[in-house]
Amino acid sequence: MASRLITIENCSVQDSYKTLLPRIDWQMCDGEAWLVIGPNGGGKAAFVRALSGQAQFVPNVAPPPAVPLCSSVFSPAEGRGGTAVVSLEAAAALIEEERRRDESEYMDKQDIGRTGRRFICEVLGGPMNKDDPLPPIADKLDALPEVKLCGVGPILDRGLKLMSTGEIRRTLLCRALLSGCSLLILSDPFAGLDVSSRKILLEFFDTILKRQLAPAGSGESAFPRIILSMERFHEIPSQINRVLEFREGAVSFCGTRTDYEKILAGRKAEKEASREADKRAFLAEIARIRAESDALVSGINQDPAPDSLIRFNKVNVGWDEHRVLIDLTWEVRRGEHWLIRGPNGSGKTTLLELITGDNMQVFREDVSLFGRRRGTGETIWDIKRQLGIVSYRLHVEYRMVGGTNLESVIVSGFHDSIGLYEQATDFELQAARAWLKFAGFAGREHQTFSSLSYGEQRAILILRAAVKSPRVLILDEPCHALDEDYRDKILDLLETVAATNTTTLLHVTHEEDEALACEKHVLELCPGEEPMYRIIVRD
Repeated sequence: MASRLITIENCSVQDSYKTLLPRIDWQMCDGEAWLVIGPNGGGKAAFVRALSGQAQFVPNVAPPPAVPLCSSVFSPAEGRGGTAVVSLEAAAALIEEERRRDESEYMDKQDIGRTGRRFICEVLGGPMNKDDPLPPIADKLDALPEVKLCGVGPILDRGLKLMSTGEIRRTLLCRALLSGCSLLILSDPFAGLDVSSRKILLEFFDTILKRQLAPAGSGESAFPRIILSMERFHEIPSQINRVLEFREGAVSFCGTRTDYEKILAGRKAEKEASREADKRAFLAEIARIRAESDALVSGINQDPAPDSLIRFNKVNVGWDEHRVLIDLTWEVRRGEHWLIRGPNGSGKTTLLELITGDNMQVFREDVSLFGRRRGTGETIWDIKRQLGIVSYRLHVEYRMVGGTNLESVIVSGFHDSIGLYEQATDFELQAARAWLKFAGFAGREHQTFSSLSYGEQRAILILRAAVKSPRVLILDEPCHALDEDYRDKILDLLETVAATNTTTLLHVTHEEDEALACEKHVLELCPGEEPMYRIIVRD
């Protein structure tokens, strides 16, 4: 009989305030590779939190002596023998920490913070203070198999906050492997990764899961054990052989991958049968909500939009010796919807931050927004009132004021603020509640942003960006951590927004099936090539 590694019988999941899941019965044994899956808000995130020690498994009945209802060979604490989590949420928390440590205002240059090398060395007996010398192992990191496996060698000496989302998660993965953890939970590991990074990650799965599934006594190491957590059944490694699904706060499936795929096939057939009717009803609801918002929106951008919305003229951006954008000349005209693509670290986010004003190098470059060159007297509010933004940076900033309730998050889209600092009008409240109801958050208006799963938070930020019908809607991987249903709804919403001819889309995504039919113009960044970008017009 295979030995049990984790056993949970009749336990609830609780945090400091409430019960998150009323009952869990589950066990993990040798020879099993598990996928944990389920829609946003269904309970999957709470289960992963409990496995990692951020919430607790609590027996629903008092166990008999010496018969634990919840047991594991893994410690929840990160480190030797413990549990490590690599996720979008963990990456966001790391960037939050780096921003709190930022001392740029006290220096005569940008504080790049901890480098990837220093961050990884922290779990190898290295220093915790950024000015302390690194241990001898630091010079040998490049040669370690874990570093090569994760493909982080070229970015070890880059500041964490200067890395792309994909690069940060690969660095977290490398650190987790070197920490000596016994259980590694990977949450949505493919989200936002380019083709090269996905290949690296798939090779990682092939290497580690093959060892995990090796028969006892075969000589293959079972270190570390992996649990994969996903929002969608998409790009699931072939070695995964067990599935645990959560829906509506409870376990909805627990069994073999083969049986789960049969259930998915039945669900897909049902969904396809009702897809067109559901989409028509959905689009009618969007039209109704947008019609109700017209009065306020017309007061936000009363002047007619210029034909040229964004113009870059030979723009160069970088730091130290690292050049990100080189002689970029590009123009976005009203009604031209753009798909922006390129490998991780190619400068896509930097490009968007030049538009939003979050990168100060914009003031030394020839960048014009809405017919006016940046740095000629306009305020940041003049710019932001014409933009709607969904980005990783905005998500991190909103997590730092996570006590804001959902109603206020949506209303803040009218005011272009992080949090809400003035009294909302009756109309704004009415519009916010209509959008929340439309997205399935009815009755949750006063729930805090921080209490949501990462995917639910992303859905709320998309509503916030769309609420005022901006002239330009900037979307940096908007479908990160969204489940299948939310993802379809958001893509339908974006197509509808584009069809109004009042909002122009700038859309960054690595997912080919998320490119919208309306996005006829493509800006492709090509680091290392000359020129470092291509402009493509699609039929």
